[in-house]
Amino acid sequence: MKSTLDKFDILIKGGRIIDGTGSPSFKADIAINGEYIFQIGALNVENPEHVIDATNHVIAPGFIDVHTHDDRLLLSNPEVTPKLSQGVTTVVVGNCGASLSPWTSNFPPPPPLDLIIPMENNSYRFPTFSSYAIALENKPASVNSLSLIGHSTLRCGAVKDLERPASVQEIKKMKQLLRESLISGAGGFSTGLFYKPNKPAPPSEVEALASELKAFKAVYSTHMRNEADKLLDSLDETFETAKLAGCPVVISHHKCQGKDNWGKSKVSLKRIENAHKHQQISFDVYPYVAGSTVLLEEMISQSYKIIVTWSKSVPEAKGRELTDIANEWDVSLEEAMRNLQPGGGIYFSMKDEDVERILSHPLAMIGSDGIPHDEHPHPRLWGTFPRVLGYYTREKKLFDLETAVHKMTGIPSKNFNLHKRGTLKDGSFADIVIFDPDTIRDCASFENPTETSDGVNTVIVNGTIAWSNGTGTGSRTGHLLKNEFCNKN
Repeated sequence: MKSTLDKFDILIKGGRIIDGTGSPSFKADIAINGEYIFQIGALNVENPEHVIDATNHVIAPGFIDVHTHDDRLLLSNPEVTPKLSQGVTTVVVGNCGASLSPWTSNFPPPPPLDLIIPMENNSYRFPTFSSYAIALENKPASVNSLSLIGHSTLRCGAVKDLERPASVQEIKKMKQLLRESLISGAGGFSTGLFYKPNKPAPPSEVEALASELKAFKAVYSTHMRNEADKLLDSLDETFETAKLAGCPVVISHHKCQGKDNWGKSKVSLKRIENAHKHQQISFDVYPYVAGSTVLLEEMISQSYKIIVTWSKSVPEAKGRELTDIANEWDVSLEEAMRNLQPGGGIYFSMKDEDVERILSHPLAMIGSDGIPHDEHPHPRLWGTFPRVLGYYTREKKLFDLETAVHKMTGIPSKNFNLHKRGTLKDGSFADIVIFDPDTIRDCASFENPTETSDGVNTVIVNGTIAWSNGTGTGSRTGHLLKNEFCNKN
């Protein structure tokens, strides 16, 4: 029997609902009023403002990209086109120890901070998280965002010598900056212990900062110290640091890097499972065998190729393979990379079997880790979520659609404490994506990395249509999401 409702803003009819909980899909309609889902069921709505026919389509919660570097993109491209076009309605920014705020240093940002903080444009300098929050509120984006505060960002402003551990006074200053950010709503803290600004920090320094998170029910996310030969040691360090700090931890872009470590995911996932029995641990993963970061000589290997994504000194090198450049210049790979720095690269350092095993794990969340300001970015920036749904779900049958959506919605919502988001139910925020399960696919490639994906029909953010029929609507209804402490005060 159909329920007849009074007038509502949007009625979505005839679709197959995958609600984000991992439960089986079902046929139903959705009535949206204002920012919220009013009712899900067999509905008759009298004179709705807008009707969306979702016949033969899936209706799912908007995807949550748990690992992004979109801090500046939210302001420079408020439509956040690379993400909105994939069905993403919420992004977690400030990962890998690199956040746009609070930037208090007078020196040029070192790698990898230069990926998000432009050296030449002071309009994106925010000395406090609250100033960044105000900028987002004054110029809202089309998607929601949750901000992490980066350890490298804090170190650059507080530690006089980045080659050593922070002193007691420097840690005190960083703790103050982090606490002020959390009070203003930041959702957590991140480290990039693999990178120079962060690498000298011992576990005790990280623990001292992460201990601030407990009172705010905020999250610690980490690009671990090593994802290659010392992967297992880095996992143990991560577990111990989070346990001592008393906070949940998210392992960033879990991978087994380098030929000598291919297959190690069998061991690493088992170690994560065992630790998860005693503390709150999760991880994110992107659906590619190649990663991307700044040009680092220590990441050069003869066993995999490297594509240059940008180079300050040789701009025309973008999109080219490092070996081709080295051969053309008649120099070693190391010398070629030194000549290209500062710059960015794509490293084909992983094995398909490891990526699939990690993607399939019940604790896995999906995160793009795209770098939006690269001139020739990794295709994960534009293609991550449709790639999971098209290639890994429909074609490879790695898991079913309900599981795939759960990894993109319900699991991230729980791990990042995103209130009333990540599942479709009465009273939840109306963050919704409607897609064709038969045609959704990533179109971005390593050769043409900024192609828009196919199959995403409509994206709704906080009750407003933000993407429809292949284009953004110009809506700016995204919210800056805040930690649980701020939500209650």
